[in-house]
Amino acid sequence: MWKWIGAILVAIIAAGVGYWFSLDKNIRYLMLNQPENTNVLLWTTAQRDAGFQTLEQLNVIPFNVIEKGERPHSLSLTQPLEVSDSAIDKFFEEQRIAALVVLQNGQLRYEKYGLGLTSSDKWTSFSVAKSFTSTLVGAAIKDGYINSLQDKITNYIPDLKGSVYDQVTIEQVLTMTSGVAWDEDYYDPDSDVSKFNFHTPEPGLDATVSYMRHLGRAKPAGSEFSYSTGETGLIGLLVSQATGKTLSSYLSEKVWSHLAVQKDASWLLGPTNHEISGCCIQATARDFALFGDFVLNGAQVNGTSIVPENWFAKAASNQVELDEGEGYGFQWWTSAKGHFEGKGIYGQGLFVDPENQLVVAVNANWEGAMTPASYQSRKAMYQYFVNLLNNS
Repeated sequence: MWKWIGAILVAIIAAGVGYWFSLDKNIRYLMLNQPENTNVLLWTTAQRDAGFQTLEQLNVIPFNVIEKGERPHSLSLTQPLEVSDSAIDKFFEEQRIAALVVLQNGQLRYEKYGLGLTSSDKWTSFSVAKSFTSTLVGAAIKDGYINSLQDKITNYIPDLKGSVYDQVTIEQVLTMTSGVAWDEDYYDPDSDVSKFNFHTPEPGLDATVSYMRHLGRAKPAGSEFSYSTGETGLIGLLVSQATGKTLSSYLSEKVWSHLAVQKDASWLLGPTNHEISGCCIQATARDFALFGDFVLNGAQVNGTSIVPENWFAKAASNQVELDEGEGYGFQWWTSAKGHFEGKGIYGQGLFVDPENQLVVAVNANWEGAMTPASYQSRKAMYQYFVNLLNNS
């Protein structure tokens, strides 16, 4: 998807000096420092600083708009949390944070911005989008488009038939226990996660299906957790195939148009013009937080949930047991402590703590996709806000 940037940016620059100086400084930086390899996983930190907040503005990567509704945006900081400025500054430095928004009981309690971002600027989500996609699966079940999580995924994506997915259920894909071989190494340009959006799809096939149907089996289906962004691509295609709608239009219909968000959001498209389901929603940090609050309150619209009864009791709890009480649900990282998270590489996060009616949305640009020190700082930051509320 990134291969178009270089040629189009050259054309934009050639269009005129006046237009050049009217552009945002971050867009100008990205233009002047276009990476030779257009895979974002190989961009420099400075290129990511610029690119993560301007993907939509550059208008060279195809995207679908997620339309907002008529509800006015009304978040205002009326009861701010009494935070330690030095503690917050330390978190911002350790995690290279661009935006931090804290809601409690649906009210804005704290926000702060860095890396040149403001409250009205959008940033890309990376894998936090997975949690949006899984919520749409619940909506499609409630709406009658999908019969059961125990259905085989090939029932809805016929082009997968004859592959290792023949005996894989929707629930196994949601919990990333399909047993299909996949390499999610963000630092290896030859890994599956680096290649699957850049390969040339077979004629007439969705790009993700074209890649995934040639994978082999590593473990028996249902036996072991293995994180796979490619499988979230299949989940997104499942929703689109079942509903006959784009993910963006269905997300707008079921969720975005009912929230008091600031702006339309957007969703980047892959090589065959389907949303990259495991990645790349552009929205403001406030709007990401409002989605978290929507989930926290059972995804209700006019008093009725858009997902089946008890959907989040399962989706947001340990369906797979990992280390130290942590686990994985339906595209949410979960915990025996009751909180759950959407996580994206380079420090994107959406933390939901039902016990404290707390939502924390954060955007960042870590020095690496999964920087261990930044990850530990992130965990400490979430706990800082939990402790702050427990002690107030």
